[in-house]
Amino acid sequence: MKSKVGIGIIGSGFLAETRARAYEHVSGYDAELVAVAELIVDRAQSYAKRYHIPKVFADYMQLLELPEVDIVDLCVPNYLHHQMALDACRAGKHVACAKPLTGYFGDQGEDLAATPRARMLEVAVRDADAMVACAAERGTNLMYGENWVYAPAVQKARRLVEASGGAILDMRGGECHSGSHSAFSISWRYAGGGALVRLAVHAIGAALYLKRCERIARNGRPVRVASVTCETANLAPVAKLATKQGSWLADKWVDVENWATVLLGFTDGSRATLFGSDAVLGGMQSSLEIYLSNAVLQCKMTQNDELVAYAPASEVFADEYLVEKLETKAGWCRPSPDEEDTLGHYEQAQDFVAAVADGRPSLADGSLGRDVVQVVYAAYLSAEKGRRVTLPAV
Repeated sequence: MKSKVGIGIIGSGFLAETRARAYEHVSGYDAELVAVAELIVDRAQSYAKRYHIPKVFADYMQLLELPEVDIVDLCVPNYLHHQMALDACRAGKHVACAKPLTGYFGDQGEDLAATPRARMLEVAVRDADAMVACAAERGTNLMYGENWVYAPAVQKARRLVEASGGAILDMRGGECHSGSHSAFSISWRYAGGGALVRLAVHAIGAALYLKRCERIARNGRPVRVASVTCETANLAPVAKLATKQGSWLADKWVDVENWATVLLGFTDGSRATLFGSDAVLGGMQSSLEIYLSNAVLQCKMTQNDELVAYAPASEVFADEYLVEKLETKAGWCRPSPDEEDTLGHYEQAQDFVAAVADGRPSLADGSLGRDVVQVVYAAYLSAEKGRRVTLPAV
């Protein structure tokens, strides 16, 4: 067991803030944030001061040279994941990579709307495979930052599935809200897609994870995704047709969808209907329903009734945080007592540190991230062709 685990953060934006708070909750292990790398040095220095991080770099390659860094946590835009993960693995570091593991981002000047989705699928899977292979060759962990896998509700659901002995027949769920925090999200060049790759990807990752854990093998093989059917849309132009008060939704999308629904068929015959939308008001909604042969499970990571609040005016609750993406504090709402806990961020950080300290794989690993990338880009291909896409047998 490793006595101390040093963590280097690359990036200092919204996700990096979440990660830093999550690592503070790690227990039973000596985990320490030892460095941050960020091109905007002033922002990095402010971040480092808030979280007592001793070293700050503008160049992330300098962070990779530090012997005290064991885990490199990539809190950067999606288009940077692939190369940074390879650089970190080659430097002998364990890597925590946020969702999606990677994607298709094209070349500068490429008209991504015209790029065949079959080409995107090929390149994205190839790059994901390269990341997984590099970590395996170097003997490091590639840990997939899908927080839904670690959400207490999903982990309890996993245990209930195992206890029931039932078969998962159907899953339905997704993540919705009114738009992204990040300016990078509006463009395929930086995000690798829209609502499918940013929001539905959570439910896809959780569904694939649960089918992995189900351990109901068919013909001696694990249950995998066999087919993908998808539709995508940009609903922002529809919202502009409103005749009163305009729209409260994000509407500056460049070339990405803000609505997506995907139907997965698994090799055991089970199904999952998963979705993501930037066209939903009322605060972030994250949920997954699991229909078993002998039970029904409902995971509500947000919009649950643990706490319900009412205020006649938005100023009543002053600056107190309520729910991510909530447009107003007036009226009834469901504040989350600890949103980062219910969304799995604390347990994710705990598992990443424990995996490195104990020399084992993380619960959500690079191979899961790779499979999610394959499903996502097969879904884009399905939406382009208007038909079901069959994945190759493994």
